[in-house]
Amino acid sequence: MQKFNILWADDEIDLLKPHILFLQQRGYDVVTVNSGLDAVEKVEEQNFDIVFLDEMMPGMTGLEALQQIKILKPQVPVVMITKSEEEHIMNDAIGAKIADYLIKPINPNQILLSVKKILQNKQLISEKTNLSYQQDFRNISMAYNDAIDHEEWTDIYKKLTYWELEIDETENKSMQEVLETQKVEANANFAKFIKENYLDWLNEPNIKRPTLSHQVMKEMVFPKLTPGKPLFFVVIDNLRLDQWEIIEPLLSEYFVVEKDDTYFSILPTTTAFSRNALFSGMMPSDMARLHPDLWEGEDTDEGKNNKEEEFLQINLKKNRLNIKASYNKILQVNQGKAVLEQFSNLLKNDLNVLVYNFVDMMSHARTDMKMIRELAPNESAYRSLTHSWFLHSSLFELFKKISEAGAEVIVTTDHGTKRVNKPYKIIGDRNVTTNLRYKQGKNLNFESGKVFEISKPELAKLPKFNISTSYVFAVEDYFFAYPNNYNYYVNYYKDTFQHGGVSLEEIIVPIMHMIPKK
Repeated sequence: MQKFNILWADDEIDLLKPHILFLQQRGYDVVTVNSGLDAVEKVEEQNFDIVFLDEMMPGMTGLEALQQIKILKPQVPVVMITKSEEEHIMNDAIGAKIADYLIKPINPNQILLSVKKILQNKQLISEKTNLSYQQDFRNISMAYNDAIDHEEWTDIYKKLTYWELEIDETENKSMQEVLETQKVEANANFAKFIKENYLDWLNEPNIKRPTLSHQVMKEMVFPKLTPGKPLFFVVIDNLRLDQWEIIEPLLSEYFVVEKDDTYFSILPTTTAFSRNALFSGMMPSDMARLHPDLWEGEDTDEGKNNKEEEFLQINLKKNRLNIKASYNKILQVNQGKAVLEQFSNLLKNDLNVLVYNFVDMMSHARTDMKMIRELAPNESAYRSLTHSWFLHSSLFELFKKISEAGAEVIVTTDHGTKRVNKPYKIIGDRNVTTNLRYKQGKNLNFESGKVFEISKPELAKLPKFNISTSYVFAVEDYFFAYPNNYNYYVNYYKDTFQHGGVSLEEIIVPIMHMIPKK
């Protein structure tokens, strides 16, 4: 056990000998002083892991000593001990960033609990987290090896995400490799599940299925519309469940999550397909057939998501919703500021749709820019970048304004992203799509196995550009690479975040209905 040094300042320190012996018997070194001034001098001379300060000492009070200690060594945790229950003393102590606050009379176990909570918190949490995950490991493995439905797969993904975030908080992350192995195995089984069920979801009318991209607005957004009350629908492009989980605590001060839900992104899990489906309420083949003026195929160089507002209006009309709706896409800081400036106007609408593209841009920048890759070398750092962006973003400011206005908001994304590591050789002509997680074209050559091939696009409700068009989706953490210039290509794209294929992270999408606390 690590040796911890404790400084205890109390003008009646002799009366606390039983408490001090109690701590010493448990391996803690305790230095005692009789005044606030002596406490400050000791902190200046010596390093302590924790300081106990009596609040009412003659001369320099505990609060005055606390201020001096925080100036000298701001990182040293200080526990204030007092007989007084006056609120202003408590407020002053908390405002000065104390680690704990104890009211006399105190017993030895109270002191021990405070010490452990402050000094051994991470160690004890790590031990408990690792033990709990080990106990849950078998349950998760048994679950995804059984014949299960989409709801159970969602539960498995939520559990894996929960443990990923919990283990990330542990000191040595000793269970991280075990979890990564379990996620790989879960994704392999999930790919089989999608291969066996995806086409049935789209073609069998009476089968049990998840809500898919094109059904989200009709099933999850439109029913929440209330006359005279603005509803905000925020789509954060390319946001995974784990990223949502680390920004949700920032929003908990302003909102209560009324419903924590998910839906399944359609294939390909890319913005061009899944987000257009989200807003239009149609599958890609229907968009291409019914609205060729709006749908941009793979054979054009035009932006694939420039007509989202028009698709949204079509969806509203199809559902006979004669409402006032706005649409805003935020790609740059100034666009986010403009939305905040016109917020009062948004409150006059029944529905406000806002698309924020930062997370998607971040994943692309991580691929293309060495500096971003160094800033986010792993999943944990990638989440941290998301958290930092959101904390300082115009989107967070927008959420605060929505809460202040007493409006409700639905937050979701169009698809997730997968960190890819394994190349998969594929050959196609010059017209084959460039996406690393799916390929669409004719005469595609590849080894069957770790892919999901759809040779009849019409069954997947996907556009068919010629008689031999097919789609191939990478699964698990594979990405497609061409044989020519293979090594360069593999080295460039390995360990990057991509989307378009089949994985838990890309397909199972969070969607939250939040009501303001105000």
